[in-house]
Amino acid sequence: MMESMIFDIARLVLGLFFLIGGGNYLVKGGTELALRYRISPMVVGLTVIAFGTSAPELLVSVTAAFQGSPDLAMGNVVGSNICNLALVLGTTVVITPIVVQKSTLKVDWPATFGASVLLVLLVQGGVLTAVEGALLFGTLIIYLTYQVWKSQKNPHIPEEVAEVMEAGIKGTVWKDILWMALGGLGLYFGSDWFVEGAQNIAKAFSVPERVIGLTVVALGTSLPELATSVIAARKNQVDMALGNLLGSNIFNILSILGITAMISPISVNASFIDNDMYWMLGVTAIIFPMMWIGKKVGRIDGLILLAVYFLYTYLVLAN
Repeated sequence: MMESMIFDIARLVLGLFFLIGGGNYLVKGGTELALRYRISPMVVGLTVIAFGTSAPELLVSVTAAFQGSPDLAMGNVVGSNICNLALVLGTTVVITPIVVQKSTLKVDWPATFGASVLLVLLVQGGVLTAVEGALLFGTLIIYLTYQVWKSQKNPHIPEEVAEVMEAGIKGTVWKDILWMALGGLGLYFGSDWFVEGAQNIAKAFSVPERVIGLTVVALGTSLPELATSVIAARKNQVDMALGNLLGSNIFNILSILGITAMISPISVNASFIDNDMYWMLGVTAIIFPMMWIGKKVGRIDGLILLAVYFLYTYLVLAN
């Protein structure tokens, strides 16, 4: 029993390692390939970077849905969204307060809250169908189209794209394709090991998969955002952190759940509908007055967000 548990934990950790590495390689190869063919850096940021950084969560959710674990798929997204705005943002602003951009108040927050409300409305029937998944993904296309149009007036080059541009595009097209292929393999095997490890741990401790999805899986797939935000905060480079986290939540709902549902409809546990999604809405809602007052999210706000995250996690585990 003990050896089996150690093996499952190792598989979970190794799967997470491959997921993070695979996502990074996919972003690296995709970014260089796109820039090589003179695609706008801003468009690269909104498409290649956005989808590449969401790829680990997407593969985990699709794999979980295919393996008959819809609670892991839904818990991954709902839990990650709560984690991004409560744990990751809370930790970041405790280190370095964030000055709020106008676009964050006018576009990013409304889009994040709107996507969350849309999800809550769609799952009331207990299943997220392929048609509803297509609706979510179609909403993402509209959002991206608007962002491309808006960015043409005031272009912003994402940090990942800027680094590639500064270093110069080296090697050949085949090298870019190789990076993307390695990234795809890492995501494929990593998602499989990560989901299987989570499933087995849940069974061994008789813990509902919903709980594992909302805690272990959600925290695991949010670790890259947490690490990136903490490093940026320590360097006092958090100008875009809030917008990036809100954007990540939009992609989690519209792309990950949208694509997953189109591939395999997702059964939605009543606890998600009656409890967890309202926590997600609540965390998103309390961000707004924090941003509005003083146009800055400060250390007190961060402590409140961290308290909310740990309270929610405690209640999930206690129940």
